[in-house]
Amino acid sequence: MNGPSLFPEPDAAPADSGRDLPTLSADQAEAWDTLAEALAASGVDLISEELMPPAPGKARVLAVIGKAGSGKTLILAELTRALKAAGVEIVSGDYEGKRRKERRTVAVLAPTNKAAFVLRMRGVPATTIHRILYTPVCDPEYERIAEWLAGTGERPRIEGLTDEALDRAKAFYDQHASIPGALAAAGLRGSDFIKGWKRREDPLDIGLIDEASMLDERQFDDLREIFPLLVLFGDPAQLAPVGQSGEMVFDRLAAPQKLILNRIHRQADDSPILDLAHALADPALDFAGFERMIQDAARRDPRVIWAERVDSDLMAQSPVLVWRNATRIKLIHAFRTAFGAPGDALLPGEPLICDGLELPLKHRKKRIDLEARGLIKGAQVVYLGPGRKPGFSRLHVIGAEDPRLSAASIVKIEQPDVEEPFIPFAARMGAAFLHGAAVTIHKAQGSQWPDVQIFGPDISAAAWSNRTEAGVPLWKRLAYVGITRAQERLHWIVRSRLARPSGPLSVDHLEQPATRLELSSPTEDDA
Repeated sequence: MNGPSLFPEPDAAPADSGRDLPTLSADQAEAWDTLAEALAASGVDLISEELMPPAPGKARVLAVIGKAGSGKTLILAELTRALKAAGVEIVSGDYEGKRRKERRTVAVLAPTNKAAFVLRMRGVPATTIHRILYTPVCDPEYERIAEWLAGTGERPRIEGLTDEALDRAKAFYDQHASIPGALAAAGLRGSDFIKGWKRREDPLDIGLIDEASMLDERQFDDLREIFPLLVLFGDPAQLAPVGQSGEMVFDRLAAPQKLILNRIHRQADDSPILDLAHALADPALDFAGFERMIQDAARRDPRVIWAERVDSDLMAQSPVLVWRNATRIKLIHAFRTAFGAPGDALLPGEPLICDGLELPLKHRKKRIDLEARGLIKGAQVVYLGPGRKPGFSRLHVIGAEDPRLSAASIVKIEQPDVEEPFIPFAARMGAAFLHGAAVTIHKAQGSQWPDVQIFGPDISAAAWSNRTEAGVPLWKRLAYVGITRAQERLHWIVRSRLARPSGPLSVDHLEQPATRLELSSPTEDDA
């Protein structure tokens, strides 16, 4: 991308910030000051680090809106740190603590496990919206450990736990602020502590919502009921939720509620991926010109790759991003064929996407348990093997805080030119899954991977269709969302070919579970 004007150097800091903040640009500083004023009006003074009990009043919603690289995550991270420094308690999906009249809390939320995981990797203690809509039912004995770790109780004496085990738990919690992780360090399982989940009845305090472009109206209404002060962070250039006519929930907010970040800041590593994403804002740029820009970037920088074929090894760890459903199904079929997957079973290491929970109303408790543990619609999952009972699968939920579980599964393998999917095995009811080696760009929103493959022929087809969304050519929105999923390397695929895998499927790339969960969950034992 030519011309440095899109990436001017920061030149302003927030007025009266009262903290040692990074240097912020003028629009970032203005957004920060508006947020600080809203918090002060609600009884949280970031400057003096003084707290007042929450006062009843009309709920307030603000939105920090900007494209990739505009500083949304910087403001979110610094705001979280400032709130914590002022004495506001972080509420996670693991443990909430006892309610106190004067207590002030903040929850940092994301619509998907992967989006929350990306924030946690950046040091922001995020969890999913589902983990806050549902509250844990805790074992009273082990809850004493959580109260002690959170600083609201005395050091407990628990039968079977040594002082050394408690010391390990404390050391872990001081570093990672995770109750399940601390319990695991003490030699316990997360399921020893959390016995179940229930729908939240009591409101919370301050909510910071990342990837707000993914919120639908129902989720937005749920959040407004829970949080008197709600701050949304969203990208207006992304794709709106399906069924909302290209509109995002923050589009309907009044102008004073929207804090716009217009300025794009060059990262320390001078990212060619962000350069390509922001080049799409040029109304004169056509698809052919954009592909020439990708080729030029690939010649200059190894972080952009002009690829003649899809890398099948990468598909096992991050899906190929496509526009058309037919392309998705063909790529999945090619992936399974390349790895020698049988037609009547899954191989350990095959990626899946949760397509929802097919459970009747009488099994509401099981639904809440699975959703609270990360098995929500759109969750990325890796198949580990069959469960102990027919129809059950051992699964690793990508980005979940407790990733390993076993659940009744209905796996649907779609075939090219076949209307009905093949179901290699299925429980009568449970979690439904589609294959995840390729996904649509719509479903990839909120996720990021080190390497991202975008299937260029599909973006070309979108360009030829001349379709638009909210006045913007659809191909540009698709390309923008796909490109901004890449953290380190962008692979732009230009031919309908698949490279042979270098070896068999594996689960070695998976992060270790935060807690020492047994691979058979209460859901399987109760079936």
